[in-house]
Amino acid sequence: MRVVSRTVVVIWALGVALAALPAAASAYHWPVKPFAVQHPIRGFFGDPRTVFDDPFQADGVDGGGAFSFHNGVDISAPNGTAVFPVESGIVHSIDASALSVKTFDGSTTFQYFHVVPDVTSGQMVIADTTVLGHIQTPYAHVHLSEIDGMRITNPLLPGHLAPYADHTRPEVSLVEFRDATGAATAPSVVCGRVDVDAEAFDTQPLPVPGSFAGMPLAPALVSWQVRTIGGETILPPTVAVDFRRTLPPGRDFWNVYARGSYQNAPRFGQQQFERMHGRFLYRLASGLNSERLPDGPYQLTVTAVDERGNRSSLTRRFWVDNHGRCAAPTPAAPPPAPAPAPGSTEPPPPAQQAAPPQSP
Repeated sequence: MRVVSRTVVVIWALGVALAALPAAASAYHWPVKPFAVQHPIRGFFGDPRTVFDDPFQADGVDGGGAFSFHNGVDISAPNGTAVFPVESGIVHSIDASALSVKTFDGSTTFQYFHVVPDVTSGQMVIADTTVLGHIQTPYAHVHLSEIDGMRITNPLLPGHLAPYADHTRPEVSLVEFRDATGAATAPSVVCGRVDVDAEAFDTQPLPVPGSFAGMPLAPALVSWQVRTIGGETILPPTVAVDFRRTLPPGRDFWNVYARGSYQNAPRFGQQQFERMHGRFLYRLASGLNSERLPDGPYQLTVTAVDERGNRSSLTRRFWVDNHGRCAAPTPAAPPPAPAPAPGSTEPPPPAQQAAPPQSP
């Protein structure tokens, strides 16, 4: 009887496991059981992440802090739920509650946050089989990020996390014009240079339990256009933000989101508002020069779209009035000099001027 070495057996077993793995480019299942069933999501790709330094009551929403785009999806599940890799590969520790798994071909890395690890760095893990760890209390969700090569990718992109369906429609709830000082202008009259913002949000595809129930999510795409009342396009459709595939650079946070935005359950100073819904204001245009438009009525349409193409729009009328309300006042003419008395040969006195300031 021929004896087969243990090394040969291990290599053979590894080969069988690898042969059974799905290709990294194919859709992958959910990281919690049941794998082939959609789970609630309480945080979308691109959601604002805000931690303000100052208290909310002290206008902290306009102050400094830490601001970033959410670089994954937050999958809701009870604390202690087992978390599995969505693709097979080699695991690496990020920190005490976060792991990454790089696929065997090195093309994709998945990150899992808020997990108490059950694996060690360098370990081979198998999709839907190896327990990476369990959801850490009190987070009640696992954060999943996907990095393809060097690019962060939206896990809800078709052909990635599956099954995934969304039958809700995002909503545009507000359009706002702001003048050079940042003050909101009358919505019906626009003049000079203005910033244009819109508030938009998406709805959770499946109900989320707990304190995050019903909280808003970021639409995948926000665009806008300006037309005449008769429908003639003045400014063509313009994309304000597109989260459908990847994220803008972090330095553009306050170019994408407008001041007044904050995340769900926001933190201001030392206080966390656990049940406070977020507010998502998008900067459509910065310093839009309305003087390039003839005075008259127009309509601005803002459209929000999700990853599955569900959409809705809001149209607001406004009036450009640069030659009325915003016209520069005409300087008053100086009073005429008094006429000389009849028969007088002296020239009229000069117009009265203010005395020059005295030296101290």
